[in-house]
Amino acid sequence: MSRRIVIAYWLLPAEPGRSVFQTLINDLARRHDAPVFEPHVTIFVGANRPKAAQGVLSHVGRLCAAIPLDALEIHHSSEFIKTLFVQFARSAELERLKDAIRSAAQDSSHYDLNPHLSLLYKTVPATVRCELAKSIKLPFSEINFNAITAVRCVSPTQTSADVTAWRVIATTPLSIWPAHRLT
Repeated sequence: MSRRIVIAYWLLPAEPGRSVFQTLINDLARRHDAPVFEPHVTIFVGANRPKAAQGVLSHVGRLCAAIPLDALEIHHSSEFIKTLFVQFARSAELERLKDAIRSAAQDSSHYDLNPHLSLLYKTVPATVRCELAKSIKLPFSEINFNAITAVRCVSPTQTSADVTAWRVIATTPLSIWPAHRLT
């Protein structure tokens, strides 16, 4: 598979989810000698046009409010970027946000939206992944996401070095955000 430089558009969690996820990511990275990264849900991946990305975020940030997503469960896979992750339910709001970014970026790239938030990027045995997935209990069933960031990265991301090479282009808050519900 060929690799290329792209701009990934991430949805960022609001507090308290941000702190909960960052703590989990930091702990898992330390225990498994893996890279630390910002908690995020990738909503679109497109062409490497950093200057356009700044305008996209400015435009979309003014139009879109924060988005609540329902956490379904913790999953794992042998795919590096989905070693251990929180799967979220798809929503019409999320699809509209993806379409708004794609339209504002004037980018015809195809991106299959599968809303998840990775907790670990590391090749580990299936038994370890399974035990990790079973051990994590989230303190909420819904989390608000209240900002978008554009990140320059290689696609597909396959190594720790790829993760540490990510570069944030710009970040913008979404216009308003509703109160979060803890369960």
